[in-house]
Amino acid sequence: MSIRKLIVDGKPTYEVFIKIRDKAGKQLAKRKRFDTEKEAKRAEFEILQELEGHKTKVTWKAWVERVLEKYKVEYVNSTYLNYKYCLNKWFDPIWNDKFLEDIKPSDVHYAVFEGCTVSSSYTKRGLLKIVKRVFGLAIVEGILVRNPAVGIRVKCAEANQGVLNRKEVEILLTEARRTDHRFFLHWTLAILTGMRSGELFSLRWTDVDFVSGIISVNKAWTRYNGEGSTKTAKNRIVPMSKECRKFLEEVKLKYSSSSEYVLPKIWEWMQGEQAKVLKNFCNEIGITPIKFHDLRATFITQMLNNGVPLSKVMAIVGHSSIKTTQGYLRLSGKDVEGATEDLNITVPAFQEHSDNVVSLFPG
Repeated sequence: MSIRKLIVDGKPTYEVFIKIRDKAGKQLAKRKRFDTEKEAKRAEFEILQELEGHKTKVTWKAWVERVLEKYKVEYVNSTYLNYKYCLNKWFDPIWNDKFLEDIKPSDVHYAVFEGCTVSSSYTKRGLLKIVKRVFGLAIVEGILVRNPAVGIRVKCAEANQGVLNRKEVEILLTEARRTDHRFFLHWTLAILTGMRSGELFSLRWTDVDFVSGIISVNKAWTRYNGEGSTKTAKNRIVPMSKECRKFLEEVKLKYSSSSEYVLPKIWEWMQGEQAKVLKNFCNEIGITPIKFHDLRATFITQMLNNGVPLSKVMAIVGHSSIKTTQGYLRLSGKDVEGATEDLNITVPAFQEHSDNVVSLFPG
């Protein structure tokens, strides 16, 4: 297999040329050209499948190698490396030479629950999700007719999501400003906008429009992949409240008027230690110990508490599904607000009866 770069009519073109022999020894070949190298790499995988024929038995090892080639092109590096690590560590040793069509649901169950006994339920659920996708791709390519991972479930205890109430938000920001905490600007903007940590990291002054009162969220940074698209790969707009506008004007004037970026790049932030810093500070000032990402949850629950419609909250914070936003209704209490009034139970008032009072110290 090979991809060759050509110049056609003054423009770069990428040619995929694949040549193999079938079971009878007959040579098969196919050549195709594409405008971008990424398209060529993706097609290389598909053309090979086409030439080999979908009815050819494929081993787990061979299939994983092909899937990883595909994922290396389509996913960011950290996601690709995570897939590679999980597949190689947990599944290759037991399925290496097995044919895909011979792997049964019981094999998947054993690999996830018996082979990963030392792992948490969350890890097992993640591994099941990965292997289910690998089999799913084999179905799409016509190699399998069923997914042996479908129907298997991993039960996980619901994770506790931390949020601050309005009073705690006030305490956090007041104490952070009073002590001139190095993360005061970051915590404040996270609470005022609901932006993710990586989105705040990439936020530039060119993304802040004081005239129209909007913030454009179009990039995100991670220490593994650098700067790229947002989590959902979609741009969105965050409207600035009056308090947010006032705060950003102050930040621009006092802290970062000469900087391209809105927020300073603190070393703990760059090393992924921002959650630990916030949790420690919350413990010091006696409020709910939360992580940095919980500031986003705090923003969402406060919006819901103030009656902002789910659809608007979803658009502002960039959730890809309304179900994700609905999950925060439980944290805000809006989903059950007022429900207990339907009990219609009245508790009798407490009354003092002097005749029934017993003195503990008789005179």
